[in-house]
Amino acid sequence: MHIVICIKQVPDSAQIRVHPVTNTIMRQGVPTIINPYDLFALEEALRLRDAHGGEVTVLTMGPPMAEDALRKALTYGADRAVLLTDRCFAGSDTLATSFALSRAIVRIGETFGAPDIVFAGKQTIDGDTAQVGPGIAKRLGLLQFTYVAKIASIDVDAREITVKRRSEGGTQMLKSRLPCLITMLEGTNEIRRGSLEDAMRAARGQIVKWSAAEAGIEDLNKCGLRGSPTVVKRVFAPTTRAEKATQIDMTDKTQHDLADELIASIFTRQPALEHELAFDGGQ
Repeated sequence: MHIVICIKQVPDSAQIRVHPVTNTIMRQGVPTIINPYDLFALEEALRLRDAHGGEVTVLTMGPPMAEDALRKALTYGADRAVLLTDRCFAGSDTLATSFALSRAIVRIGETFGAPDIVFAGKQTIDGDTAQVGPGIAKRLGLLQFTYVAKIASIDVDAREITVKRRSEGGTQMLKSRLPCLITMLEGTNEIRRGSLEDAMRAARGQIVKWSAAEAGIEDLNKCGLRGSPTVVKRVFAPTTRAEKATQIDMTDKTQHDLADELIASIFTRQPALEHELAFDGGQ
């Protein structure tokens, strides 16, 4: 079984900065980490590899410095790492990113074997869009499972997989044939510690590096800023509310008393709301 896991090197959200003119994230001088959500997807990919055999290929798109994230992924036990790096990718939004990564996955399939499963984290902490995984699935024509909490079962011979997926109404148990794309939720597993052997291999190992041309990308108008219709109009920090929260004393009060006091407090702060509710009830 061949599993491809897409990861992203992201700025540490605690030290993130935004360019005041371009409204893009300023990465220079900001410490970077592997997107935390991607680590849960990586662990799940490694568990499937350990249980059923095969290989795990880690893929990322970014500047040359993204090699650090790939070597970190190798220390966890991944078999291979591919860096998609080219100046033409600069400024990519989710549409351009999913295009470039999907072409790279096709190239990986041609070079190392077609993937049975493509994994990704549910979203990244710098963009929070949760669009790249589904975008890759759409471009590759893969069935997709988003917000997966657990791989319930997998039959490699029958090429079937069953997953537990979180939805707004609860959870769903879904079954599909391979290949497919899966985005994993956070907290779904415990991320392993890499072995010393894997750490040594990661330090010495060669990262496969592809430019746009080497990845088989011919239409550069779909990459980078030229292929990104998303425009950020303005980035700003929300203003702090001057009004403080009201605390209700719960000492020796029943649930009904607390409910009445809470409703009275709401109506005191928003008198028009009581009138509107009374009017609607009269209708």
